[in-house]
Amino acid sequence: MHFPKRKHPRLNCYDYSQSGFYYVTIHNAPEGRCLSYVCGDENNTATVILTESGKIADDQINRLPERFPCVRIDKYVIMPTHIHMIIELTNESAGASPRPTRMDVVGAFKSLTTRMCNRMFQTPNQKQFQNSFYESVLRHDMDYRERWKYIDENPLKWHLTPEDL
Repeated sequence: MHFPKRKHPRLNCYDYSQSGFYYVTIHNAPEGRCLSYVCGDENNTATVILTESGKIADDQINRLPERFPCVRIDKYVIMPTHIHMIIELTNESAGASPRPTRMDVVGAFKSLTTRMCNRMFQTPNQKQFQNSFYESVLRHDMDYRERWKYIDENPLKWHLTPEDL
């Protein structure tokens, strides 16, 4: 079977350890657990209710700045099948370690969350997340504001079909 060549989403010659804002979307693996439920009401509001797996993911997201002192999680939402985050790499020193890239940060999050979920549910070696993830560098204030708004509005759009958008 012949598969088309995938376009590599990373920017050529870009140092992903430099300070700045990065938008990241991480999807569950097909066998991964549901991370949350989205409940809406007649007032056009939506509430995200985390599952046990989602609570583990939430905890690991909030621990990333402890693991990486130059990382700040600016905004995120944990949807049932994916997570959106805005990650900031600051100018703070990483100590004796090299500065982490956003790939290091996302990799640590995925690994630790999967390990904790597998321990809790006694499911050794079950994948929680897909191998890759979507990311973009937020180079302008407008990029940042658009992604922030998208994260805010994502729960409201959860139940819409593509025809509704």
